[in-house]
Amino acid sequence: MNLGRVIGTVWASRKHTGFEGLRMQLVQPLTGELEPAGRMIAACDSVGCGQGELVYYVLQYEATLPFPERPLTPIDAAIVGIVDQHDDRRAEVLKAGRGEAGA
Repeated sequence: MNLGRVIGTVWASRKHTGFEGLRMQLVQPLTGELEPAGRMIAACDSVGCGQGELVYYVLQYEATLPFPERPLTPIDAAIVGIVDQHDDRRAEVLKAGRGEAGA
């Protein structure tokens, strides 16, 4: 999963029929420190998030899983959760002498 912030909405007057009724959001990918990481992406919203919210999203095949009723819709990114709280405890873990986080 990836962290991002919703920065806008995509509006389209013409689209693939599988996208009817789906809301597409512009998401700015973020690092663990909540800094921008790369170019923004367009992601289908499966949770009803709004502009400015911190979200987590998935890419590629996993992006189709929140939409089982749309098996042949070409979805490359999907928002699958809204972040309620972000705690960066890396400093505590590294200070405890356990090496790199995730090692």
